[in-house]
Amino acid sequence: MATAMVIGAQWGDEGKGKIVDYLAAKADVVVRSQGGNNAGHTVVTGGKAYPLRLMPSGIMYPDTICIVGTGVVIDPKSLLEEMNALKAQGVDPSNLQISTRAHVVFPYHIRLDEAEEARKGNRKIGTTKNGIGPCYADKINRIGIRICDLMDKDVFAEKLKYNVEVKNMLLERLYGVEGFDYEQMLKDYLGYAEQLRPYVCDTNHTVHQYIEEGKNVLFEGAQASMLDLDNGTYPYVTSSHPVAGGACVGAAIGPHLMQNIFGVVKAYSTRVGEGPFPTELNNEIGNNIREIAHEYGTVTGRPRRVGWLDARAVRYAAGLSSFDYLAITRLDVLDGMDEIKICVGYEKDGQPVEEYPADLKYLEQLTPVYRTFKGWKQDISGIRKYEELPENARIYVEAIAQLTGVPIGIVSVGPSREQTIVVKEVF
Repeated sequence: MATAMVIGAQWGDEGKGKIVDYLAAKADVVVRSQGGNNAGHTVVTGGKAYPLRLMPSGIMYPDTICIVGTGVVIDPKSLLEEMNALKAQGVDPSNLQISTRAHVVFPYHIRLDEAEEARKGNRKIGTTKNGIGPCYADKINRIGIRICDLMDKDVFAEKLKYNVEVKNMLLERLYGVEGFDYEQMLKDYLGYAEQLRPYVCDTNHTVHQYIEEGKNVLFEGAQASMLDLDNGTYPYVTSSHPVAGGACVGAAIGPHLMQNIFGVVKAYSTRVGEGPFPTELNNEIGNNIREIAHEYGTVTGRPRRVGWLDARAVRYAAGLSSFDYLAITRLDVLDGMDEIKICVGYEKDGQPVEEYPADLKYLEQLTPVYRTFKGWKQDISGIRKYEELPENARIYVEAIAQLTGVPIGIVSVGPSREQTIVVKEVF
């Protein structure tokens, strides 16, 4: 038996999908543990791009079992659209399993998300407006509707009626926007239920079964460590726990079964939405990196904010999840640069700051401390062995490992599955 976990070590969009896709080649099972269709990534193989939002990246392999776990929130309409799009591209989703315990996203969640963001004005969080936060809020309030409820017409009808009544009151009286017709929503979602029914099972049971059978099980997190609800840059965070502990809860396994934890680190930093970003480059360098790497959101199309790699933030993320290895992605994006910087720490009034502060006002006052590295000025996209990387590229990568305290496991030199240098095999 072997398990592995892939976690974003920054603010998301690190290229987790590509790393999961590569590791999934030797995995028997891939488990998505949290988040919803607010998460997006693209798998590139055979010259074709496959955008994924809810589906585990292992869906590209016909013999791999793919599980949407208990900690995920599921928009059935979005999931079915994604499944149909994959089928149209020749990908068979028949090995998909959907947890009976996963919570369901409804149109009222989406409208509440939109209305609350609009009400906040310039204090908005910058959500994807896919209803993820309101769905998780219902889960915490213990009024959420789960997939198992959706599978039982009578139970579902009763729970939906209560929720539509309450949400319509909120929408109409607080936000001044139109509510929803209960009968139409009931009809629509019962239709989704029948389409999804063949894929629904108790994944809490099957995940343990596969581990006990000695299968290779890969756990896939959405979003990233610095967006963790408790430990990220709150309130500019996601609504779940994209750290190793969150993966254990969302996949329903104990921590001793979680091995080979990969922290995925983009060779520079990006962030989508609002919130502090100490190393942000609001200049030509940042614009150039954005265009070279096409740093625009998979789900929203929004331009991502770009900055130098923040090793201090990655070290903090490593502590949250006990990373065993780093997977460095998009190293090739930096091929043409004369010099590259890494943030190695922060200062306040000339004094070093050791912790990663919770106070965002204080965080915004910190000055990044940089170390400068020489660029390698050559195309590395065709290199497949670590020792064949240019010396300056290896110096840069090894500095990241040294600064974060985590050894290198994978180096990615391009978007496709084939453009991967493996330093540590885990399956």
